[in-house]
Amino acid sequence: MDGNSAAPKVKTEVTDRVGVITLSDPSTLNAAGGELMSELQAAVDSFIHDDAVRAIVITGEGRGFCSGANLSGGSVAGRGGGSKGPNESLLKVYNPFVSTLRKSPKPLVAAVNGVAAGVGVSLALACDLIVAAESAYFLLAFRRVGLVPDGGATYLLPRLIGKARAMELMLLGEKLPAATARDWGLINRCVPDADLMTTTMQLAVALANGPSSLGMTRNLIWDALDAQWHMQVEAEAYAQGDAARSEDAREGIMAFVQKRPAEFKGR
Repeated sequence: MDGNSAAPKVKTEVTDRVGVITLSDPSTLNAAGGELMSELQAAVDSFIHDDAVRAIVITGEGRGFCSGANLSGGSVAGRGGGSKGPNESLLKVYNPFVSTLRKSPKPLVAAVNGVAAGVGVSLALACDLIVAAESAYFLLAFRRVGLVPDGGATYLLPRLIGKARAMELMLLGEKLPAATARDWGLINRCVPDADLMTTTMQLAVALANGPSSLGMTRNLIWDALDAQWHMQVEAEAYAQGDAARSEDAREGIMAFVQKRPAEFKGR
């Protein structure tokens, strides 16, 4: 790296078939500015298309998971898109990214190591499983800056925790501690800070060692948030047909018959 090159804002590594993505701009608590989002999109795309990666983890470096969009310094996140019309950065950057997570063919786990605020909450919610450190908290304080929740937050929160609690979080803009988030059903695990990545990796490795049908399952669940009953059971039938033709299904059924652990290959 030459003296004029900026340090990367996203770091990646692969461990036990798990692609780990770390937001790495701790001085801003990993604020999701344009540069970080560009690197994050590239990292997720790379892991989605890497056959050696079968599950993805997203976490943050330092004291924050993601403090939300970077509104300072003329960031694209703060531009309203002219006198009328939508926020262009949401249409072009943030919405495509959370949609990428929603449509991922591979399971995703968020490891929330500190504050998740604003669109940082949305990034975590777009993953399939969420593990949070005991010191972590979730904050949707858009009211303080005269803006509205975004990144899919108004879609996901009422479906996850109900209208009353979603209204409370978004209208009052108060901190939601990780333990309460777990009790409300917003996240899956709340663990001691020192155990965050160990617990997260245990879950992610279990997903990575599973069959390719896990990707189909997570997409069926995401689609079910919108689907009518007859559409969902039909989608299950088609997904089951695809799963049944997979090498993993053949291995899984044979292992069941032979009363031994299955060895899935993700295909």
